[in-house]
Amino acid sequence: MSTNTRGSFSDLLSRIHPLLLAPMAGSGGLQLALAVAQEGGLAALPAASVSGEQLEKDVHSFRAATGGPLNLNYFAHRSPEHAEDAMAAWRERLAPYYRQFGLAETPAAAGGGRAPFDAASCALVEALRPEVVSFHFGLPDKALLDRVMATGALVISSATTVTEAQWLAQRGCHAIIAQGAEAGGHRASFLTDDMATQVGTMALVAQMVDAVDVPVIAAGGIGDARGIRAALALGASAVQLGTAFLRSPEVMTTSVHREALRNVRDDSTAITNVFTGRPARGIINRLMREVGPMTTLAPPFPLAASALAPLRAHTEPQGSGDFQPLWAGQAAALAREAPAAEIMRELIAGAFA
Repeated sequence: MSTNTRGSFSDLLSRIHPLLLAPMAGSGGLQLALAVAQEGGLAALPAASVSGEQLEKDVHSFRAATGGPLNLNYFAHRSPEHAEDAMAAWRERLAPYYRQFGLAETPAAAGGGRAPFDAASCALVEALRPEVVSFHFGLPDKALLDRVMATGALVISSATTVTEAQWLAQRGCHAIIAQGAEAGGHRASFLTDDMATQVGTMALVAQMVDAVDVPVIAAGGIGDARGIRAALALGASAVQLGTAFLRSPEVMTTSVHREALRNVRDDSTAITNVFTGRPARGIINRLMREVGPMTTLAPPFPLAASALAPLRAHTEPQGSGDFQPLWAGQAAALAREAPAAEIMRELIAGAFA
């Protein structure tokens, strides 16, 4: 399938440090991408959470500032259909919170702020020609994937099991992210919805390296140079980090998210579906304790978020993170408050000196 003309993923890694920035939709952005690129890592922009116009502007700004490679990240989910009953049940479950705060119950918006990869996204990739295009929740339809590969972009996607990794490799992925259960944010799962059997990063990396013939990128629970060295020793070709940067000034986290990160412990996070309808790891808050962390009432991704928006808008200005996702991985306590470039330099010195 591949028509890549820019070399292999290993070729790309030979020109940079084997450190990838996790895109982190909602938190990542241009300034964080620039800091990582300027220190020799693979930068990423979260394309699923911004408009095409904003993405195009950010890519042009990135190109003007650095010659480093860039990864554009997209979601490969399918938009849900006929979810009216699920949305009605979800609003009923949230009704006591609306009453507590004296909020009027309003019809939920149709979307949830996370668009799937489609023809318009593909046309933008063809125009912008990033070095890497990555996907979460599997891969888009073959016709779109073929168009992406025809641009010469390296295509990578995330897997949470060996079976998912093999599925991706069979469809031409140039590298695969082994997303361990420790990782913050959305689980990349697309062939399983059983969160009880999700595999930890180190166990997953070793088995995935043995199972596929493409480079494996370790992600999840890696917060410092020790974790990087451990993942590389198990056969990973590179490491992807996100939570390690969440306290840097370049990240677009809210003040309540930052405050939660300052006080996080090793046991402060859990996998939940209450915020978007898909499992994701975040810092435990009121909604997760009282409604979840996992519930069958949450409507399909990304619809759950829309009914929570009024609750978040009401409580966040009061300094409460009770009704918003506070995405973070299990190594969040290792993250420190420092510029992203400084964090990168520290990681590189500790892992590769």
